[in-house]
Amino acid sequence: MQRIRLRYTKRGRLRFTSHRDFQRAFERALRRAEVPMAYSAGFTPHPKVSYANAAPTGTGSEAEFLEIALVEVCDPDKLRELLDESLPAGLDIIDAVEARTSGLADRLTASVWELRLDGVRPEEAGHAVAAFLAAEAVEVERRTKNGLRTFDARDAVAALEVARPQPDRPGDGPCAILRLVVRHVTPAVRPDDVLSGLRAVADLAPPVPAAVTRLAQGLFDEESGTVTDPLAPDREAARPAPPMAAGPAAAKAPEGAGTA
Repeated sequence: MQRIRLRYTKRGRLRFTSHRDFQRAFERALRRAEVPMAYSAGFTPHPKVSYANAAPTGTGSEAEFLEIALVEVCDPDKLRELLDESLPAGLDIIDAVEARTSGLADRLTASVWELRLDGVRPEEAGHAVAAFLAAEAVEVERRTKNGLRTFDARDAVAALEVARPQPDRPGDGPCAILRLVVRHVTPAVRPDDVLSGLRAVADLAPPVPAAVTRLAQGLFDEESGTVTDPLAPDREAARPAPPMAAGPAAAKAPEGAGTA
């Protein structure tokens, strides 16, 4: 059995597709592309597809991941092209590697998000960000299936800054763009929780809903503060080992050795 790991996107209007909607679209794409899928055992077999940490409905993403199991060996690049052609534009398969390591989900420990705040000046957003980062804790509320829950949105935030300030253009209002790096913790802290925290500490309330996009997802490097590519270990494992350099003539017995 071969395992292939795929990176896909949710762009444009398709950011409003739910995870279940994507599952249905992806399984139809598997059938259209005639992918030799492995199936689960039991009375109702299902294709073996593992999804990892899907983005919330309504957010765009450039870094969603899943893994499929095949009964025949396929070229990852050709498989990516076939699946991408079988999916609607906006749900795009942009990377594929053969799984040669374990624990893909364990390498998804943080996400990088972009939050576009139309109608908010960068200076105003900067003051709110400074207040959020200066707070020891920022309690926010979120309604869950078990009722209203209160938790700290500050502790999971590894970085938050105003990025790429844009000058006002004729006919357009101000716009602030935030770059957020958040660790995957329990309970999960989402971009809308951070926006709720900014409203709580600095009364920052964009006049229109923020446009949120996940830019990256992977292992968080504490030293550099960056999020690394979770598929990189599989690529490294697939590279052939470098040829061994010819050893020096040290293997040759020294002159006169072994003689009486």
